[in-house]
Amino acid sequence: MFEPLQRGDKIGIFSSSVPATATAKLRYSRGKEFLEGKGFQIIEGNLTGKQDGYRSGTPKERAEEFNELLKDPSIKMIMSSIGGTNSNSLLPYLDYEAFKNNPKIVVGYSDTTAILLALFAKTNIPTYYGPALIPSFGEFEPLVHETYNYFERYFCQPSIPYSISMPHVWSDEMINWLNYEKPKTLYSNNWIGVHEGVVEGRLIGGNNNTMYGFIGTSFFPVIHTGDILLIEDSLKCASTVEKNFAMLKLHGVFDKVGGILLGKYELFDDEGTGKQPLDLLLEQLDGKVIPILAEVDCAHTHPMFPLAIGKKIRLDTINQTITCIEHWL
Repeated sequence: MFEPLQRGDKIGIFSSSVPATATAKLRYSRGKEFLEGKGFQIIEGNLTGKQDGYRSGTPKERAEEFNELLKDPSIKMIMSSIGGTNSNSLLPYLDYEAFKNNPKIVVGYSDTTAILLALFAKTNIPTYYGPALIPSFGEFEPLVHETYNYFERYFCQPSIPYSISMPHVWSDEMINWLNYEKPKTLYSNNWIGVHEGVVEGRLIGGNNNTMYGFIGTSFFPVIHTGDILLIEDSLKCASTVEKNFAMLKLHGVFDKVGGILLGKYELFDDEGTGKQPLDLLLEQLDGKVIPILAEVDCAHTHPMFPLAIGKKIRLDTINQTITCIEHWL
């Protein structure tokens, strides 16, 4: 469906929620220059540098920015500038027919989950849970290079099967947003397998707090039996994480999925309970045996790797591995 990215290809940038291209200009410029240094052409959406309070524009303005990039035949990939809170406002105004007739690689994470899942739900064309320009490529060394290596391997050099290697280190330390002062604290990595098994299925999901904003609507994909569910979040407390896991349970999601990828929860607040997101998830599963690979790096922490929504992966909780088994481009 898609050709691999090459040097010289154009990447369009859209701002579906937070106006960080205006409020974090230094980090935006750093991310843009980083990708330009890799040989890509960055095409700025028409809301770049603009701000309407907590957002980059009205819902219709933000959707139109995306639609314009979608309709530009010279653009190969559309990448989110950053996430936020209210990308779900755009869903009625996105041009799904244009995406279906002339699909592009659309990549982002966090609040962009709403757009990624809606595009897939309406067209059955894969979208990509992966890096965003400002937080991912505006990052400092060495983590920005780690994220880019995953990005390049996935979008520029695709080959099947592809086993995603676990990063040796990771960080969620909230420093260096704009100016480099000292290296971030790096932690040794460890993915956690729960309920031994090897399962294969279509990947679906993303940021759980974002899914809360449109699950049960026509913009949310139908969950199929055997799907592998990706769940991750950022800056959430235990009570909110429990609420969001319970939402999935009440919608019957855990009755269908064959496996779960639980991403690292950036700066999680256990509210004095000592419980981690995995503990709260197991409570909601209530004894249901679903293979889970937890603490994976397709999330808000650095580095992060991309995965295709709507394409099959193999989840191995015994060896703690993720393998892409279906062509994703």
